[in-house]
Amino acid sequence: MLLELTRTLSFFVSMLALYPVVVSAFFVPGSHWEDRLILAVARIGLAGCLALVSGILFARPWLYQDGVHRLLAALPVRIYLWTILGVAILFLLSWFLEEFYVPYLWKNLPF
Repeated sequence: MLLELTRTLSFFVSMLALYPVVVSAFFVPGSHWEDRLILAVARIGLAGCLALVSGILFARPWLYQDGVHRLLAALPVRIYLWTILGVAILFLLSWFLEEFYVPYLWKNLPF
């Protein structure tokens, strides 16, 4: 019973750790993309550690021969990897649009 409660708690903590990653990657007003990238990478590391611990609790790799494959197939690790992939694609798209498309929208840019 304690393992089930720990799994649930660790799953929700790992999901809550992904929220600051998304916020720091996109929703920091007045900052440049380099600053947002550094802040997001630091938070990606923390969220990755929490997702890994939660994945270990879900997969219990010490019970099976193919422990690494079971760990990568655990739900918290999969959600983490999909979220990081989505954030990376959206971050690259926002960087491209900010650098190459937005300057053409504004008429009087201060250079």
